[in-house]
Amino acid sequence: MNYYVDETFSQKNFTKETINESEYENCIFINCDFNSTDLSNMKFINCEFIESNLSNVKLNDTSFQEVTFNACKQIGFNLENSNQFGLRVSFNKCILNDSSFYNLQLKRILFKNCSLQFVDFTDTDLSNSLFDNCNFEHAIFYNTNLTQADLRTSNNFIINTTENKLKGAKIAKENLIGLVQHLGIKVEE
Repeated sequence: MNYYVDETFSQKNFTKETINESEYENCIFINCDFNSTDLSNMKFINCEFIESNLSNVKLNDTSFQEVTFNACKQIGFNLENSNQFGLRVSFNKCILNDSSFYNLQLKRILFKNCSLQFVDFTDTDLSNSLFDNCNFEHAIFYNTNLTQADLRTSNNFIINTTENKLKGAKIAKENLIGLVQHLGIKVEE
């Protein structure tokens, strides 16, 4: 296994090389391309990805501990396959469309200015999380724990109140339609 500590990788194209199992600690990836790369069994600890493409990467047993993603393209980012031990991530200005967070424990996660269209949050614990200015168009919420979650500045979500936990969740009044749509209620202005 290769170990990288306190390194910065800038404009590196990881799609053109075979990546061996590696551990990255306190590393920064700036404008790197991982599109469709196999990152299985990799470990990322206290790392930051900035303006990088992580679309359709394979994440089988990949570890993300205290990892931040800033302005990244992560279409088809299936975090559900990752190693859940110590899993701690945050996303800022990321495109996460068509991704899956199925059955993950993501309490207190931060999503800020993210596109979360067609994302699967089934069986996910998102309690006490902050979703600041996120687009949830066609996102799937089923048996999702959104207890104490803050969705006040986010939009386009439809969340069935009988199939999800929402106690103490914060939602702007203009988005309440997304909570009653499943009841067949017509909200008029």
